[in-house]
Amino acid sequence: MTGIDDFLVYLQAERRYSAHTIQAYKNDLNQFRDFCTRQGSDHMELHPKVIRAWIVSRMDGGNSPRTVHRKLTTLRTYCKYLIRMGALASNPMDRILKPKLNKRVPSFVDEGNINQLLEDYSFGEDFKGIRNRLIIDLLYQTGMRRSELLGLHTGAVDPEGMILKVKGKRSRERLIPLNPELVQQINRYLELRREVTDPGQAHLFVTEKGEAAYENMIYRIVRKYLALVTTLEKKSPHVLRHTFATHMLNRGADLNAIKELLGHANLSATQVYTHNTFKKLKSIYNQAHPRA
Repeated sequence: MTGIDDFLVYLQAERRYSAHTIQAYKNDLNQFRDFCTRQGSDHMELHPKVIRAWIVSRMDGGNSPRTVHRKLTTLRTYCKYLIRMGALASNPMDRILKPKLNKRVPSFVDEGNINQLLEDYSFGEDFKGIRNRLIIDLLYQTGMRRSELLGLHTGAVDPEGMILKVKGKRSRERLIPLNPELVQQINRYLELRREVTDPGQAHLFVTEKGEAAYENMIYRIVRKYLALVTTLEKKSPHVLRHTFATHMLNRGADLNAIKELLGHANLSATQVYTHNTFKKLKSIYNQAHPRA
């Protein structure tokens, strides 16, 4: 049977999956293989009965239904690959029912709180302050993912056209408009950036030592500043992405336009934000309508 390593090479070379996604698939498949070994099998036993037992073990082990869904997606993709390679006759995942998901409404920061942070709080005028402010502003004003922010190179910014080129999932590139104030922030940051890094550093965001920024650094920056204005339990870059989409929708933006800006592959992923908007409309209706 075609091995996991061959499958991972296929994901990278043909499907153009990100390194983060490939690592997640690798972990899931190794986990399933280890489960099969503990059941007394010397190979991955892709049989519905075994897969169902694995689901139960994952749920009993504390995995959420959403996490189990993702792991089952890994198995389904792997089985499709095996069928394509002639190593499997049919997909056992067709006989698997996924655990029921609880509806999860995206958390977001109120517009007034975001404005308070960006208008009233002083980030400082040194390199670190300008950089941190730009990170918060870009995540909120563009809705990009943390991985996309980290993947930005200096050439991604078109100051004259006021456009940002973002490379999303599966290397899909999209263009995001920038407002003049944000362009000024970027130009100011680039001036200070030259003082801490060498010309050969391609990554847009760097540390104070001139090295490429990394995931935990972005998370810590976002958490630090969001903690000043919100009591949300989650204070992550993805919350700023949710906040961008919710605020755009609340102000009348077209759902398809938001889909394109977020880089979603289909509209169903974007529609989750309509729940927050409906709650706001319902609240306004109850307050304003005389017969509500």
